Amino acid sequence: MVDSEKFMREALKRAKKAAALGEMPVGAVIVRGGHIVASGYNRRETKRNALLHAELIAIDRACKKLGGWRLPGCEMYVTLEPCPMCAGAILNSRMERVYYGAADDKSGCAGSRLNLLDMKLCNYSVACEGGILGDECRELIKNFFKKLRKGDI
Repeated sequence: MVDSEKFMREALKRAKKAAALGEMPVGAVIVRGGHIVASGYNRRETKRNALLHAELIAIDRACKKLGGWRLPGCEMYVTLEPCPMCAGAILNSRMERVYYGAADDKSGCAGSRLNLLDMKLCNYSVACEGGILGDECRELIKNFFKKLRKGDI
């Protein structure tokens, strides 16, 4: 198995935890040197906090674990393309690369609607690649919204 798929499967595990809580099923892991250093999954509904996206939780945990706000040598694997808030946090953390699963045609800011990670808005950019296990990531989100519309969540 390719490393990007291996780590995206780990992000999918976190996304499923979010779904089990009735959260939008998004999971993220941050990897450095081939090892997961932090992870997160959406908690904004259960914690009633707009900031608790999977990416921000993972970044916060990685900063605490690694001892600084910069995350050099780190890569993020996230099941859904980052939104503007998360793309900004990724950029500001100085992460090296982001891999995402499903594109977000409505608010994706890593290439779908906009690419904040490579707009030269500041002195740093983050490499990005989408579509890693994209079908599985999309299916998880699609099934979540089906259940939500039916009132099963």
